[in-house]
Amino acid sequence: MQHDDVVWSVINKSFCSFKVNTKSQRFCRNEYNLTGLCSRASCPLANSQYATVREENGIIYLYMRTAERVHFMKTSWEKVKLSRNFEKAIHQINENLLYWPGFIKAKCKQRFVKITQYLIRMRKLRLRRQKLIVPIQRKIERRERRREEKALIAARLETAIEKQLMERLKKGMYDDIYNFPQKVFDKAVEAVEVEEEAEVESEEEEEEKIEKEVEMELEADEREREEGPHYVEAETDEEDYEDFDDIKELSMDEDSDSGQKEEVELSDSFEFETSDIEDIVPTTSKKAKPPTKKRKTQKRDRPKVEIEYEMENEPRQTERA
Repeated sequence: MQHDDVVWSVINKSFCSFKVNTKSQRFCRNEYNLTGLCSRASCPLANSQYATVREENGIIYLYMRTAERVHFMKTSWEKVKLSRNFEKAIHQINENLLYWPGFIKAKCKQRFVKITQYLIRMRKLRLRRQKLIVPIQRKIERRERRREEKALIAARLETAIEKQLMERLKKGMYDDIYNFPQKVFDKAVEAVEVEEEAEVESEEEEEEKIEKEVEMELEADEREREEGPHYVEAETDEEDYEDFDDIKELSMDEDSDSGQKEEVELSDSFEFETSDIEDIVPTTSKKAKPPTKKRKTQKRDRPKVEIEYEMENEPRQTERA
């Protein structure tokens, strides 16, 4: 059934799906290949007794195949987990491949060393900070941006339609004959209720502010009534008294001069009898005091000023006897 020379003659001279030809040499893409080269010693198909080393999720395994296992594909490869300690793993390889060819034994050890080296390197790189390069997908971004704009426009249209329908319902245009989706109707009703609640809350806040202002004004008025009116004391200096004395002297001089002028004019223009003159010109001068207001002071009052003036009357023309 399993003849290695016949299989290799077919693979070497004719077609093989795992073989890759280049200008320098040939490579093998089979996952169980020990060296990666297409040769008689390292071909996994042309050797019934074969072994290799593989890594799965950071764990290294030793795979072995014998001629007795070939006819069962499920159990054709025997799998042995190698230790993380380097010396123990090499000892496991030597024990399992005790009577195997030296080429396979040496290449398995070499492959095990390479795998352990790149696993150590991976762990060190994972502990360091690394930059993650993320490609920018401009076409997808443009597509999503256009879809967002269209969705916004559609949402605005839906909201505008809902508002118009609610206004028409309030006005009574449909006369109880309508068939709208219940979800849309409920949303619109909730929106109207929220607006009404916000308006009521704003009105209540304004009323509370007005009441607080009125209470503050009333408290201020009560405080003023309890404290009573405040009076300011007027201070008078000596200079004020001197000014008042000067005003009195000037008023007296003016009164005397005016009386003399009137007597001279009457004597020159008219010659009247003493009885007539006494009837016309009043002998006594009327004195009037201007109204003065007194401020309430606790210490002293301000000085008072009295101004004298005469009431002049036009002379009567009497016929001589």
